[in-house]
Parts: sequence; structure tokens; C-alpha cells
Amino acid sequence: MKSEHRAMTECAAEAARIARGVTPDRLAGPTPCAEWDVRALVNHWVLYTSHGLEHRALRKPLPDELGARDFTADADWAQRYAAQLDRAVAAWADPAVWEGDVDLGGAALPARQIASMVVKEMVVHGWDVARATGQQVRLSEESAAFVLKVVEDNAELYRQYQGFADPVEPPADADTLERALSASGRDPHWAA
Repeated sequence: MKSEHRAMTECAAEAARIARGVTPDRLAGPTPCAEWDVRALVNHWVLYTSHGLEHRALRKPLPDELGARDFTADADWAQRYAAQLDRAVAAWADPAVWEGDVDLGGAALPARQIASMVVKEMVVHGWDVARATGQQVRLSEESAAFVLKVVEDNAELYRQYQGFADPVEPPADADTLERALSASGRDPHWAA
């Protein structure tokens, strides 16, 4: 749990940093997720990686009104996202939260797996947002390796639900994060 929580903490801080770099003029722009513009992607990212992460720790369903909310409509959405990420990370600080299963509304997965998958979402969609808004993702090698392992362990599950495209060949000189992105079906050199 300690290494997972350490990765969660670092990845949440990086997600908050990326969010602060999103300017209003970029919200209508394209993203590596072709079906979403920046606004739609940010709303998905905020919902699942902060509110969803906390609710999973507390074993509570996400309220429907959160799913319909445009978080970017608030001028201070990035600050609110950072604060919600802090609450979510704090909720996972208790070792007991990592035990048992989390009910996903009809299906249950081990809490450790759910937490790891949400951290992966934080980073992969964080990269999507960063690329779409002219930013870079900065992660330690340890956290990048954590994300790569989560991608590799869950890639087929994500592909079943159209969460990942087919893997792409990583660049010959790909770093660990680029390998994770490639395995998730993303082009590490995507540009808006």
C-alpha cells in the first residue's frame, strides 16, 4: 500500500499542476481522445480521478449530479480539483481502505486494483490534457513504472470497454511513460 499511495500522491500533485495550466481559451480544443474536446476530457478527468477516487475509498456511489456537472464552468475549477484530489488522496491514506473490494454498481474489484486504475487515469488523461494544452507531464521513474504496470495489467479490460485503442509501437527511444501511453493506444507524439 505504501508504494501505491506514494504514486497516488505524486500523480495527484502532477494532475493538479497540469489542471492549473489549462487556460479558458483551450477548453474547446482537440485532445488525443478524438471524441472529446478539452472541456469534456477535463470534466471526465476531474469527476473520476478526484471525486471518484474519494468515493471509492469511502465505498460510496458517485452522486448523479456530479456526472452531469461542468466543472470547468467555475473560474476556480483547477483549485477546486486540487483540493478534491487532496481529499481523495487523504481518504486512501488509511491502510484498511486498500483491503477488500469496491462495488462498482453490480461488479466488484479489489480496492487496490481500483485505486491503481484511477491513478493510471490521473496520469494518462493528465497526459491527454497536457498535450492538448501545450504542457508536459513530469513524473518520477517510479511512478511512471507504476502506471506502465497498471496499463499492462488492465489493457485488455480497458479495450473490452473501448477505454483503450489498440496498442501502438512506441518510439525506439521511448521512456517509461511513453511506453505506457503506447500500450494504452496513444501516440506519444500526438500534437493538437
